Amino acid sequence: MKIAAMIFRLRAPWVHSLKEKRMIVKSLIAKLQNRYHVSAAEIDEQDTHQIIVIGVAAIVPHNAMADSLMDDISLFV
Repeated sequence: MKIAAMIFRLRAPWVHSLKEKRMIVKSLIAKLQNRYHVSAAEIDEQDTHQIIVIGVAAIVPHNAMADSLMDDISLFV
């Protein structure tokens, strides 16, 4: 078993409030969890409304599957 992990740091200049950011983050995390069956959470910059930092992790049986999964998630995000 392998652990695949990735951190996404996104800039959202159109976001003007933490409430708006929270709506985007919750939606993105829910979509990642439902589509790819991974663990995902906002891990940094919770008080900065234009920067989104999301961590994604999954347990996979082998390296090829980890690479494929993370590539798919990168394209999705």
